[in-house]
Amino acid sequence: MSAQCEVTAKRAAGSSLGVFERYLSLWVALCIVAGIGLGHVLAAPFQAIGQMEVAQVNLPVAMLIWVMIIPMLLNVDFAALHQVKAHWRGIGVTLFINWAVKPFSMALLSWFFIREVFGPYLPPDQLDAYIAGLILLAAAPCTAMVFVWSRLSDGDANFTLSQVALNDAIMILAFAPIVGLLLGLSAITVPWDTLFLSVVLYIVIPVVFAQLWRGHLLRKGGKATLEKTLAILHPLSLTALLATLVLLFGLQGSQIMNQPMVILMLAAPILIQVYFNSGLAYLLNRRLGVAHCVAAPSALIGASNFFELAVATAIALFGFNYGAALATVVGVLVEVPVMLSVVRIVNATKGWYERESASSD
Repeated sequence: MSAQCEVTAKRAAGSSLGVFERYLSLWVALCIVAGIGLGHVLAAPFQAIGQMEVAQVNLPVAMLIWVMIIPMLLNVDFAALHQVKAHWRGIGVTLFINWAVKPFSMALLSWFFIREVFGPYLPPDQLDAYIAGLILLAAAPCTAMVFVWSRLSDGDANFTLSQVALNDAIMILAFAPIVGLLLGLSAITVPWDTLFLSVVLYIVIPVVFAQLWRGHLLRKGGKATLEKTLAILHPLSLTALLATLVLLFGLQGSQIMNQPMVILMLAAPILIQVYFNSGLAYLLNRRLGVAHCVAAPSALIGASNFFELAVATAIALFGFNYGAALATVVGVLVEVPVMLSVVRIVNATKGWYERESASSD
């Protein structure tokens, strides 16, 4: 197994975050400033965009989300599912964290922090919305950025690919029931028709379209054509993310100006759940004797969130002016720095992890 990790480490050498990903928190902060400023100066156009809805789906946002998500899903290869058996222990740990621990731990943390700790300092009519947004953030595992985190931690590429493919398959069936259950337990009204519509629009359709497109590209010119297409689409995907954030903050600017500390308050449960879930996944993998090149991406996949889906669903369920969308965007704001810190932790503890694994064997 150590030889496998050695090969994986060589394959990952030189991998790094692009300029956009490395400074994602800076771009989000700039979007906050730009969105608030533009929303104040161009209030009428922003409100008009916010009202462009059909069946509670905002059409401009739907288009932006598709442009954002589909290039990410082109990376997913469902043919990799046959590799699940080769990494069944690491896969099992990640599935347990992603679907049995993370959404429920976030629901508990959000209830504790939003209602008990910060409740007196937040607008009472937004408490349910903030909790709903945090639950949405944790209800689906990340699809795209985990490939970067895996490379930075010398993770096994085959494990990461098969884990992401399996998570995406499960997400189609499990996202709506988990969100509905946790929102119901939090006494938040669940518009089930809108929730299922969000699953179809932002999971099913993008997954099917991306897989059909991926197959076409591979038949046309192989992996080189796929990589070339991804390189072209990547800037468009990032632009769509930034445009969504500017639109969101343009419509929520007054709320943020009235409560500037709300972002820090919402960040607290997100930070705790990331470190808790990544740490739990890491330790469970060590306990089961899983190689570090699998345990590292397992911990990272277990902690990261599909924030693009969360933002889209929050807007569909609650609208722009409700705090749910803002809560999901805070997840975007903290994503890169907190996940990079987890990468540093798993890399720095590799020697300890392998000594512990050897002694447990």
